[in-house]
Amino acid sequence: MIEASLLPKVMDQVASHARDYSDQLASHLRRTFPDVHFSICSDDDIPSRIQHVAANDFCRLYYVNSGGHCLNLTNDSEQASGIVVALCEGDVE
Repeated sequence: MIEASLLPKVMDQVASHARDYSDQLASHLRRTFPDVHFSICSDDDIPSRIQHVAANDFCRLYYVNSGGHCLNLTNDSEQASGIVVALCEGDVE
């Protein structure tokens, strides 16, 4: 389960480290939030049909569920075991 109150904190950290390479950002987030699994990608890598759970000018956040055989994106914070940070170029809705 991922608490909704964590999302603004993650977005603040992404904004303050926006110029980091994705590996550095992932390491920073994992150190800052050790109980959460993070994946970093470009927002272009996420299918447009998938709804983000939070967004700012730097990223969109998506919940990940690892409870089954494969990882999958979910909008259910109760099932979420991690967060995908999808880095944006340009404006975010």
